Amino acid sequence: MSLHITLPDGSVRTFAAPITVAQLAADISAGLARVALAGKVDGRLVDTSHLIEADASVAIVTGHDAEGVDVLRHSTAHLLAHAVKELFPEVQVTIGPVIDNGFYYDFATPRPFGPEDLQAIEKRMAEINKRDLPVQREVMERDAAVAFFRDMGEAYKAEIIESIPAGEQLSLYRQGDFIDLCRGPHVPSTGKLKVFKLMRVAGAYWRGDSKNEMLQRVYGTAWAKKEDQEAYLTRLEEAEKRDHRKIGKQLDLFHLQDDAPGMIFWHPKGWALWQEVEQYMRGVYRDNGYQEVRCPQILDKSLWQKSGHWDNFSKNMFTTESEARDFAIKPMNCPGHVQIFNQGVRSYRELPLRYGEFGSCHRNEPSGALHGVMRVRGFTQDDGHIFCTEDQIQQEVSDFIVLLKRVYRDFGFIDIQYKLATRPEQRVGSDATWDKAEQALDQALRAAGVDFEVLVGEGAFYGPKIEFHLRDSIGRTWQCGTIQADFSMPGRLDAEFVAEDNTRKTPVMLHRAILGSLERFIGILIENFAGAFPLWLAPTQVVVMNISEAQGGYATEVTDTLKAAGIRAEVDLRNEKIGYKIREHSLKKLPYQVVVGDKEVAQGLVAVRDRAGTDLGQMPLADFLQRLQQDIAARSGITD
Repeated sequence: MSLHITLPDGSVRTFAAPITVAQLAADISAGLARVALAGKVDGRLVDTSHLIEADASVAIVTGHDAEGVDVLRHSTAHLLAHAVKELFPEVQVTIGPVIDNGFYYDFATPRPFGPEDLQAIEKRMAEINKRDLPVQREVMERDAAVAFFRDMGEAYKAEIIESIPAGEQLSLYRQGDFIDLCRGPHVPSTGKLKVFKLMRVAGAYWRGDSKNEMLQRVYGTAWAKKEDQEAYLTRLEEAEKRDHRKIGKQLDLFHLQDDAPGMIFWHPKGWALWQEVEQYMRGVYRDNGYQEVRCPQILDKSLWQKSGHWDNFSKNMFTTESEARDFAIKPMNCPGHVQIFNQGVRSYRELPLRYGEFGSCHRNEPSGALHGVMRVRGFTQDDGHIFCTEDQIQQEVSDFIVLLKRVYRDFGFIDIQYKLATRPEQRVGSDATWDKAEQALDQALRAAGVDFEVLVGEGAFYGPKIEFHLRDSIGRTWQCGTIQADFSMPGRLDAEFVAEDNTRKTPVMLHRAILGSLERFIGILIENFAGAFPLWLAPTQVVVMNISEAQGGYATEVTDTLKAAGIRAEVDLRNEKIGYKIREHSLKKLPYQVVVGDKEVAQGLVAVRDRAGTDLGQMPLADFLQRLQQDIAARSGITD
């Protein structure tokens, strides 16, 4: 009986007998066979050694494909473990998954790895690559695999296998003397693994539990092409230069200290930036039908139990007690907004009802996860909740997408990725309500005419959500905005409205945020602009400098005029040479510098320099002020 294989271009190839993916690649072309890393048979990723025995749709996976790069990275994690075992036989291997832009592998070692160890490991990896060892898949029963790895002295690997249900067959991959448990697929030989680099070592608890042993986690990166890796490493170098913690210190924006882990001390300049962001968003609320509200920081435990948060989120909540009552400091704002909605009788005529809050929240994040202003324990959300009917969901979500795109454009972001996260395993509500919620968000995205990715199982416990990811100036993506359709919490918290037919109905609740955490968004802004903020966001927009003491009065007068017009201006009257002042303020990345000397005083002018160091020449103060106001009004300066 003939075997029919359909290729991605729709063509069909016929074979008289079963054929491997590698043989199919060679049948298509010798060049494709050389670069084949894996195959995709009826949508399932497989090794090139996989035997195709029935009619199927098949694609050959290469380094040009995202799946191919993942296969390279996973195989390079095995290459890393192989090298470690050759150099340090006493080390035990644990797990080595693929992560964004690379991989890691955790090892149980008698001593920590140092920089010289990483160099030796990477050198040995290159040697194993040159050996071009075949990577072969083997199958073993679970209990046999447990015994196999215990006999090898790999107790951690045996423990992993013991957690797998009895009777299952497991796949192992062998390359030379090294063998590892893995689902696969993997590259056909170690000779395919040419472009990689070990990045760093960190501590990691076995199975993520701080009660367990501390392991050594070695991070690496791997790519199909050398130029791709070089570009990635260049991006990392640029990201290092833009680290918001360094720039925050350099520009005197904020600081953190151990007395308040995960909390931020905002300095005057940082708070000026914060206020510009907050007041801008307050205007967005006002202009788009949101009523701003404010809810308590601490709520009784019983309300969190009723909302469903206690069962799903209590481990991340700070708690307190007073007069024999248990309370929780709010980690989110939604239950409080429902309490405001519940005051009085609501009519369908009031819907959609939109509440917005700059809600101060606290979450008990692990100390090891904290990172500057990007990951904190105390944060403020530009949080909003829309109470509406089912019929209003699609329009509200569509309007929100339009609004969100406009806001991001004002902040300088135009590249947005859209992702629909569907029901997680741990959730509240019936499948029927989840069906309705997911369908509503799907339809809204389609109506908006945007491409989107579906993230299966990554929704919130109370509803599906759309995530909005921004791409910054060096190509990184950040998840900021979200809108979530919740059919469950309003009913759990007794929210209802009087419908047109005088019956009582439960509203749908749309949880939405544009910036997300203001702290994190400001961190993103710092890194996106490398501290060189557009004029409207800059904590100090203009500095006015005198050349000598004789112009001090005029410099102060110019500064006061700018301040009166709403410009964040400072005056520098220090007895320093003007060249020194200019260099110093240039390091602070101020948008404009104004220099006044005797000529400017005599003619009532100002000499202006921009951040790029361009001399804009002398001009009347009124003309300069007009220029500033036009720049501020343009915000990002991005036009359609």
